[in-house]
Parts: sequence; C-alpha cells; structure tokens
Amino acid sequence: MAKLQPVLLSGGSGTRLWPLSREAYPKQFLPLVGRESLLQDTWRRVAALAELPPLAVANEEHRFMVAEQLRQVQAAPAAILLEPAGRNTAPAIALAALQASAGGEDPLLLVLPSDHAIADPAAFRAAVQAARAAAEDGRLVTFGIVPSGPETGYGYIKVAAGQGVRAVERFVEKPDRATAEAYVASGEYFWNSGMFLFRASRYLEELERRAPAILQACRQAFAGASRDADFVRLQREAFLACPSDSIDYAVMEKTDAAAVLAVDVGWNDVGSWSALWDVAERDADGNAWHGDVMALECRDSYAWSERRLVAMIGLDEVVVVDTEDAVLVARKDKVQQVKDVVARLKREGRGEAVLHRKVYRPWGAYDSIDMGERFQVKRITVNPGAALSLQMHHHRAEHWVVVSGTARVTRGEEVLLLSENQSTYIPLGVKHRLENPGKVPLELIEVQSGSYLGEDDIVRFEDVYGRKA
Repeated sequence: MAKLQPVLLSGGSGTRLWPLSREAYPKQFLPLVGRESLLQDTWRRVAALAELPPLAVANEEHRFMVAEQLRQVQAAPAAILLEPAGRNTAPAIALAALQASAGGEDPLLLVLPSDHAIADPAAFRAAVQAARAAAEDGRLVTFGIVPSGPETGYGYIKVAAGQGVRAVERFVEKPDRATAEAYVASGEYFWNSGMFLFRASRYLEELERRAPAILQACRQAFAGASRDADFVRLQREAFLACPSDSIDYAVMEKTDAAAVLAVDVGWNDVGSWSALWDVAERDADGNAWHGDVMALECRDSYAWSERRLVAMIGLDEVVVVDTEDAVLVARKDKVQQVKDVVARLKREGRGEAVLHRKVYRPWGAYDSIDMGERFQVKRITVNPGAALSLQMHHHRAEHWVVVSGTARVTRGEEVLLLSENQSTYIPLGVKHRLENPGKVPLELIEVQSGSYLGEDDIVRFEDVYGRKA
C-alpha cells in the first residue's frame, strides 16, 4: 500500500477576514477558532494518519511563518515549496506531487487547504481511511460536505447514486438561493470542500492530459529550484510563466477518474466574518466574541477585540472587528464586501491592506507604536538565539533602549552587550546588527529619527535568513 503524505496548502491571502487577516499575515496563521492557528490545526487533525512527513506549499514571503508554526506543533516537513507568486491550486498541488515522487516513491497525497476548520477531526480521519482504497485504485477523490443549508457561497458537486466513494456527475458554480435550496432538497449535491486524496502519479498523469502547460511550467520551475534546508525555492521565471488555474477547472471537471466521498464533519472554510460566527461558541442571544467585549441588548452579532474594550449596544446581525490600526463595522449579510475595502486600500496605496501594525519577521517582530514627521517609535522583540541582519541606513539614526533580556549590539567596529535599562545610539550610515544571545525574548524600544523612515532604507551586508532587501 502507498504511504499517506499530507500536503498543506498555505498560499491564501484571506482578504475577506480583513482587518485581522492581511496579505503579509493571512488567516491561516491566525488562531481564529482555538488557541492554535488554522495551519497548526490542519496538521494536528491529520498527524495521526501521516505515514510520511508533510509537504507544505506557501508564498515565499510567508516561509518563516510556515516553518516556525509547524515547528511549534512538532511537524517536521519533508519540504516547504515556495511559490514566487500565487498561481492557484492546480500548480501548487503539481509541485507537491513532483516533490513527493522525486525519490521514486508514489505516495497518497492528502491535499488540505490550511485555512479551514473541522469540528469533528476524528470523523474526518475516518473518512480519509474510508477513501484510501479508491485512491489506491487510481481515483481522484474529493471530500464533499453534507450541506447544512442552502449556502450560496460554496460550489457544489452532484454525485451518482449509491454509498461510500461515488462517481462525480458534475461540478456546479456557486448557485443563487433558489438553486441552492433545490440542490439541498435533492440530496444529490454536496459542498465542494477543496480537499483531495489521490496518488501523486495519478494527479500528474491527469494534469498532463488535461492541462499540460501547467505541468510543463511546474516541472521547469521544480527542476531549476534551489534548496535551502527545508525550503525549495522554485525557479522564478519558469513558475511565473505557469498558467493560473484551480484543480477543479484544470483537472477535476474534465477527468473521468473524479470521485466523491460525502462527509459530515463540521467543516467550515472560515471564509468570512459571518462564517467565523457560524463556528464560534455563542451566548443565549446568539452573540459571539473574542477578547474584551461587552454586548448589551445585541443579538446574533460578532465582535473581535485585540486589546481594548469594545462595547456594543442595541446591535443585531452586526460584525465589529477592532485591531491596532483599523476598525471594521458591517452588517453580517454584507461581510463579503470586505474584499472590496481591501481592493480600494490597495488602489490607494495604503499599507493597511498588507501589513498589521505589528509585523512579524524571522527573528521576531516589531510594533510601530508611534510616528511623527521625522521620528518613529517601535517595540522590537527578538527571539532567543536570533539575529537581525548586519545593515545600515542612509536616512535615519536609531536609539535602542533594552526593556528586558540581553542584547548583543554590533556598532561599527564595536560589539556591546546590553542588559535591562541600558541603551545605545546607532548613527546614520554606521553598520550595525542586533542579536539576542540569551534564552528569553529580548524586548527593546527603538526610536528612529531622520528624513526618511521607510522599511526600504535598509542596506544588508549579511543575513542568516538569506534576505537581500
């Protein structure tokens, strides 16, 4: 029997959960339905099934977040495949299949978007085991979700009569309300979950037959890839030339090998704030919240607060999301339009579409807590054993004050060791580096001053993370 290898797809941008989910830190890395992130939950629910280490496919900009979050849940990936740009699911899965079969193996790939929630992971694991025989025999199995209602935000799959793994009759785009009600009433249609189980070789065979240009580009990008520890950096030009298409359009809607196993596992794609309300624990009035929230005479509403108190009075069917630098207030039936807000922010060149106020880096994070015309104040956290790049700035000087932990500072030809309440000054144009040689996080306050304070005013000379800019 072929061994089972999970494939964690982590390339999504999660714009419909703005302002909490943003391009630089999208929803799969957020703890939206529990204490751990959706990516970590995805691994935990299938870890007991995995007979080979997982493969992850991610945006190159997210590589350190993927690696660190998987490390935190004791997942040692066989590889993290880095896409220079998103090209949808058909190429992403092709890359995983190429990696999985590179050593001559032909495992069963359990393909999972890493930004979904499943309330009954035991039932899902049982479903995967039930689908294995069909996948071993060469079927491309997808998991159809038993609909809980006439949802218009999902695609549907019509299946043949019978039990267990059944043939696909057709895939259907997101329907209108009346059509969705008819689908649910018929019992012949299931939600399209985007989860799959098949042999690596079978997917590559069907992709070559149905969308050969995608496979050709992926093979070129994979053949020209560079490898750095767990990271597989695809050859950029070859991958950018790859057509962008979903596995549904490229393969599943065309192949005669498509099959479905219907499952009822409490699945939710967490694709909007109303979907998050659906999976949240609610009070007697139907309200759900995260953080410091007070709701008076409210019904069926959702609130998320990161730090400060959010008070709601007399609101029904409303979503309120309060983050450090943006607040969203919307009717629950209008939350799909959040993506239009993100599109407008991008058109206007506003950073709120991409970055949070707190920005994560491979060495830790920084939080921009104040800013003026010629100054900026940041709270910087450096993880134990981590180091920033050896760098300099053309337009700003920096003052560092250690709040807790120990800092090793390179300043020109000097190397300083600073502890709590000690400080140093980095003049404009001087090479410098910040390191944490200790075993606890280093916290410091950085005050920048100068004519230009943008993050692109960094000249790197050395960087342990391979960053050029």
